[in-house]
Amino acid sequence: MKKNGESELVSPIHDFLAELHAKCAADDSGAVATYIPELAKADPDWFGICIVTANGSVYEIGDTRQEFTIQSISKPFVYGLALEDNGLDTTLDRVGVEPTGDAFNSISLDPGTGRPRNPMINAGAIATAGLIAGKTPLSRFKRILETFSTYAGRPLKVDHTVYLSESETGHRNRAIGHMLRNFDKLTGDPAPTTEIYFQQCSISVNCRDLGIMAATLANRGVNPLTGKQALRSEYVENVLSVMGTCGMYDYAGK
Repeated sequence: MKKNGESELVSPIHDFLAELHAKCAADDSGAVATYIPELAKADPDWFGICIVTANGSVYEIGDTRQEFTIQSISKPFVYGLALEDNGLDTTLDRVGVEPTGDAFNSISLDPGTGRPRNPMINAGAIATAGLIAGKTPLSRFKRILETFSTYAGRPLKVDHTVYLSESETGHRNRAIGHMLRNFDKLTGDPAPTTEIYFQQCSISVNCRDLGIMAATLANRGVNPLTGKQALRSEYVENVLSVMGTCGMYDYAGK
């Protein structure tokens, strides 16, 4: 069901989503993330479902307009931008594409090449952030934010409170950044690139945004609602392949 003045779609999907939402809303298992202090403040009762098709149909129910930070969902979209900026060969020289059984924040590189295993783990994502073109860290992050906004079809912004919380507690990721610099998978001071990574994870989105961003990848990199190209079509398969093989970290095999 569309909101904010959008036309209503008549579809049995509405009834299915309503049934699914009612069935799952009472499930209070699990817990909110606490590895970043600010994330622990999230309300565990927030629950929304949004489906966006590759032709631009939007179906949603629940708290689909509640904003939260994108966190690791940012990784494939930044990887796509790195591919556009550098091409496949240069990108593969810095970041591999093989699944790993390691934890997402593991401090480890491929023993043969010194590369992170793939762009979905933190080491690979930080290396990927280092591949974004721009003369300054500000201009590099601005390009990331603009790209994400094209994917979502609306201007997105950073949750600065979450960003500061990530930056103040991100010692492990800083260690990864220095390790990457040691193996020349980052050039120059690793600190600005690590901060870009903290910022990209702190971009605010809602459930509907993520549905549209996913539909954009499913639509060969073209946002199905705005018609704007977010990722050149020749790189969409690379991004989807890495998501499919590596996107669940140590659970990818399952």
